[in-house]
Amino acid sequence: MYAHQTPSIGKNSLRDNTVMGEGSQTFSLRIPSLPEVLLKMHSKKQTSVKYYVGIDVGSASVRAALVDEFGTVVAHAEQPIQIWEPQPDHYEQSSADIWAACCTVTKKVVCGIDASRIRGVGFDATCSLVVVDKQFQPLAVNSEGQNYRNVIMWMDHRAVSQVDRINATKHRVLSYVGGVMSVEMQPPKLLWIKENLQESCWEKAGYFFDLPDFLSWKATGVTARSLCTLVCKWTYTSDGGWDDSFWNIIGLEDLVKDKYKKIGNHVLSPGESVGKGLTPEAAKDLGLPEGIAVAASLIDAHAGGLGVIGADVKGHNLPCENQPITSRVAMICGTSSCHMGVSETPIFVPGVWGPYFSAMVPGLWLNEGGQSATGKLIEHVVRGHVAFPELQSKAAARAQSIYTYLNSHLDLIKKSLPVGFLTVDLHVWPDFHGNRSPLTDLTLKGMVVGLTLSRGLDELALIYLATIQAIALGTRHILETMQAAGHHLNTLFLCGGLSKNPLFVQMHADITGKPVVLSKEVESVLVGAAILGACASGDFASIQEAMAKMGKIGRVVQPNHEHKRFYDKKYEVFLKLVEHQREYRAIMKGF
Repeated sequence: MYAHQTPSIGKNSLRDNTVMGEGSQTFSLRIPSLPEVLLKMHSKKQTSVKYYVGIDVGSASVRAALVDEFGTVVAHAEQPIQIWEPQPDHYEQSSADIWAACCTVTKKVVCGIDASRIRGVGFDATCSLVVVDKQFQPLAVNSEGQNYRNVIMWMDHRAVSQVDRINATKHRVLSYVGGVMSVEMQPPKLLWIKENLQESCWEKAGYFFDLPDFLSWKATGVTARSLCTLVCKWTYTSDGGWDDSFWNIIGLEDLVKDKYKKIGNHVLSPGESVGKGLTPEAAKDLGLPEGIAVAASLIDAHAGGLGVIGADVKGHNLPCENQPITSRVAMICGTSSCHMGVSETPIFVPGVWGPYFSAMVPGLWLNEGGQSATGKLIEHVVRGHVAFPELQSKAAARAQSIYTYLNSHLDLIKKSLPVGFLTVDLHVWPDFHGNRSPLTDLTLKGMVVGLTLSRGLDELALIYLATIQAIALGTRHILETMQAAGHHLNTLFLCGGLSKNPLFVQMHADITGKPVVLSKEVESVLVGAAILGACASGDFASIQEAMAKMGKIGRVVQPNHEHKRFYDKKYEVFLKLVEHQREYRAIMKGF
């Protein structure tokens, strides 16, 4: 599951600054924030421009953007949300806290805009589980009985034994999730609730929502579910619907009653208009016009894919030009990473989620690979190094981020070598948090080969580089598995926090051998959510049309093919590392 990382620019931190004058007098210096500047630029065009609101609920914050019909983010705001961790591997949130944050950020981004120009709203969110009673009031998903904590987060791993039992059934629906269900999906979480909170939660529950669907219900009062959430996280299929035998065999036969009322029997494709649009109450809460179109939602990573994968690439000399969209793969990279590829017919890829029909782009099948820790892994490696305090102070002295400083430090120590070649003797296996794709093994651990006694900044820069290379090698592993199964992929489209790091981007181009396309708008997930609202409004004939017109290419990074032999060797070592880890495990098994 992708979790976004947001740069500081564009926030309102520069709105009112107090500056010290001579004699310790103070005066106020007003500097307009980025949203204000952009709003002024658009004010003259307001009479004709149409706007859409995209609302994105990530793991730690809610963001909203006002996006025009050309895909430009006009205003952007962010609000943190709370996470509770009552015990290890248990992560909970509050749906009331999340909705309040949605209202706060939306009011900020539409401030000063002619409301009649706002045509639609789209939501995306993490695939967390929301539980409410028959009156739609929050129900505790914890033994403490704290009802406001009614959300089990996507990254919660409390249901490990439940998912093992579900996978042991080898039921046919598992073939649509790469053969193995993840603990991050909803059936194991539901089974955990039934087995651990039967009286306090399970028997009182009226509805179980995926978080994106909870938001569209909150906005419209309609309990319709998105095909995206149900197909990707709940085992629904577009042609067969729910499979009664699956719920019966895993012990959740209760959900079959009343035609699956509790988990969804009214299903819409992403971007379809929900009900009669915004209810009067929701309109007041959000600061939006009553009755404007609300779109069936998407999972957050899928919204990122929607925001980048359909962009018009004419004139950029890319291999995917004049090729179908199936030649592209969208990579949404933040705390974790997702790799989204589409196909015209279903492709079953071992260890890769899907194929999911119409889960991201209507009419196409989606396969979703993923790495459980990417941005989180880089941060862990860098901050845990003994030279981190030195890095922090030197980066601060230059007014740079630690990663900008590390990138420049690598340029200093490379001498005549290409930067990537500095790790000829240093190799990392990146699964410090288990492997999501393509090995689907949560028990795998991280590995580092080639450490020395050096404790300086050079050593920190090298392990940082080797970690980024390992993540890129993991991406290559996923892409090669998808290609071996029948995908034809030739261009990478990147978005998310890590796409702002030029070293991360270049390593992905060099190691996969594919050009990397960066979106013109950094906030591609929010553009994707706004695309949903644009489609629901009826202003575009299809999601494909909206993607082409609102998704814009920024920079293209080409691979350096002269380095191919080196990275082929690195990849050979990469695959050896996991082979050896399994051998070590077999040796120790008899102990």
